[in-house]
Amino acid sequence: VPEGKVVVLNFRFIDLENDNLCRYDFVDVYSGHSNGQRIGRFCGTFRPGALVSSSNKMLVQMVSDANTAGNGFIAMFSAAEPNERGDQYCGGRLEKSVGTFKTPNWPDRDYPAGVTCSWHIVAPKHQVIELKFEKFDVERDNYCRYDYVAIFNGGEINDAKRIGKFCGDSPPAPIVSEKNELLIQFLSDLSLTADGFIGHYKFRPKKLPSTSAPVTTVPTTA
Repeated sequence: VPEGKVVVLNFRFIDLENDNLCRYDFVDVYSGHSNGQRIGRFCGTFRPGALVSSSNKMLVQMVSDANTAGNGFIAMFSAAEPNERGDQYCGGRLEKSVGTFKTPNWPDRDYPAGVTCSWHIVAPKHQVIELKFEKFDVERDNYCRYDYVAIFNGGEINDAKRIGKFCGDSPPAPIVSEKNELLIQFLSDLSLTADGFIGHYKFRPKKLPSTSAPVTTVPTTA
């Protein structure tokens, strides 16, 4: 889309082979090109909310294996001003040393249904990110299947690097990244909503592992 705009992608229909980790048939959506931030990987029949790029480019890539197939997907894209989306717009790249992130509409009313937000927090190398939620209220489910917050080490959605998946009204315990990047993904389905959340982060130096001097023993002669 034109410079100065962002891309808004809406899936109207999706039916790809279902797998909990989307390993076989899936569609990847990237902000920018394939070396940019992956906004999400989707499969099955769950239709994500509006996906918003952080720049004027977005890449949609579908992969299918040689086995089970579905009907495919239909998606529509449009150009929008970075802040034009109103209560639907959220997420982005955060590079300041301290910052805040929150659900759309916070604190005035519940977050909207059908929203996907991704915050990519990037600290300088050799620093880590401390994250804590001040308030937290996301639709409750024992398995967090409907509305949830997922937090990942690194800059993309990768279940192998997932720190946790959270919902309900108890704030997650404070989180510290392994390295200098964290990805926070918030997703709401098309039904029940709740108050939402507000969280804060800050950068701090990575603590080096403590090294202790080797213990030397002096042999004694009897």
